Parts: sequence; structure tokens; C-alpha cells
Amino acid sequence: MTEILTPRLILRRWHDDDLIPLSEIDGDAEVMRWIGDGSVRGLDDSAEDIERMEEEWDEEGFGLFAVELLGSGELIGVVGLSVPEYLAEVMPAVEISWRLGRQYWGQGYASEAAHATLEFALQDRGLDRVVAINRAGNDESENVIRKLGMVAERDTTHPAYGHLLQIHGIDLTEYEA
Repeated sequence: MTEILTPRLILRRWHDDDLIPLSEIDGDAEVMRWIGDGSVRGLDDSAEDIERMEEEWDEEGFGLFAVELLGSGELIGVVGLSVPEYLAEVMPAVEISWRLGRQYWGQGYASEAAHATLEFALQDRGLDRVVAINRAGNDESENVIRKLGMVAERDTTHPAYGHLLQIHGIDLTEYEA
């Protein structure tokens, strides 16, 4: 079972008891405003997401981690890797992304988990390159992307929702652990 420990977090595969806390995160309009079409997601949607995330782990050997606080075991969000099939122009690619509960914003958890995930991608999984796809205006995620050392490559439009997306990338030769 894949698990990553950071000073404050555990990044791990999904458990059945993660459904309710994930659905609470997914049901927060402020959290979801930058994701997809910006709609909140219900319990069934979150259950489907967990199933899809676990399937990607099985198929790709990487995926989106459940992120929990090391001390309390509380689920605080999602950070990890996925294949951004919705954006054909960047394919083939592996995307790093994150989504944390609002009460955990501004404490460095996203950066901490994203750094560990990027190291996992480039060193443990042997990927040559990782991208981040950020909706324009999401300055908090842009800040995390900068901290990862990712470089802006181009802008594009989301094929389904029409909003502006910013593509950033980093490859193994640029990465500093």
C-alpha cells in the first residue's frame, strides 16, 4: 500500500470511512468554486470520485491521495496525480492537483503535500514530467505551483466550461528535491 509521511501529514490510499469527510469538503461552495464547473458535489458524487481515484491507482500506479493530519487522523483533503484526459492538448501528461477543506487553507498543508507528491512522481514513479492545470484567478493554487518550481507554459480554454486555464510544468531535470 502506498503511503507518504510528511512532517504533519499522511498521504495514503482511500478508506471507506473517508466518504463523509470528503463529501463535506466537496459540498463547500468556496472549496469547489475553482474545480470543474464550480458546482458543489453530493455524497454520491464523492463516492464515485473515491471509486474512480482508486481505479486510477490500480491502473496507473499513481493517483490522488487521501490527505490526513498526522496527529489526529482527520481527513483534510485530496492531493495527488491524475491523467488530465479532459484536456487533450496537454496529453500525454500527468497532472498534480489538490483540494483541501477550507479550515485547512493558509497553513501550508497544500504545499507540503504537493511537494511530497511531486517527489513521489518524479523520483519514486519515474515520471519525466508533471503539469499543473490552474484556473486563471485562483491565486492560492498559483502560489503552491510557484513553490513547486513549476514554470508557466501557456494558457488555454477549458473545453467543457470555457474558462481560462493556465498550464505549468516541471520535468525531472528542473526538479530540486
